[in-house]
This record gives sequence, structure tokens and C-alpha cells, in this order.
Amino acid sequence: MADFDVEAIRVQVRAMDFVRGTPADVTEWRMAYEDSRHNHVIENMIPTPNEDAFWEMMLDEAVSPPLVSQILLRLLDHPDADRSLPITPMMAAGSR
Repeated sequence: MADFDVEAIRVQVRAMDFVRGTPADVTEWRMAYEDSRHNHVIENMIPTPNEDAFWEMMLDEAVSPPLVSQILLRLLDHPDADRSLPITPMMAAGSR
């Protein structure tokens, strides 16, 4: 991944209209994230502090994993990204 302006993304996420996860959902997602993170570390794909901050912010905002994936695609301006998401791609935001 790239270096994200986590707080700028947080502002955009907070402005979105979506169903936030419950505290129980977030606990489950956090456990899955930690498992995934450990697997990545084992494979020597160690997340950067910025990547950790991005994922922590998404959990703080109770964003479901499928929506997190869509937000990432939009941030990276991927061809499969949902262009209707109110997320500014990094290149457009000058973050690359």
C-alpha cells in the first residue's frame, strides 16, 4: 500500500452514508485483522505504521471489511473501484 493521509480519509468516511458495524462486529473484525496481520508478518510482509493507522481508523469508524476493500480500491483509483464512493483517489489528492 501507500502512505495514506489517515485523518483526511477519516473525514471522508465520516461523511459517507453507510451502516456501521456494531461493537460486537468491530471486535470480530479486529480479531480477523490481527490474525491477518500476524500471517503477513510471518510472510515477511510487515505493515508500515501508516498502514496500521489506516486499518485502526477503519475499525474505529466501524467500517465493514467489504467496504474497507472498496475504499482502498477507490483510494488507489483501481479500475474495479466503485466510482460513486465519495472518496478522493490518492493521485487526485496529490498524495502519491
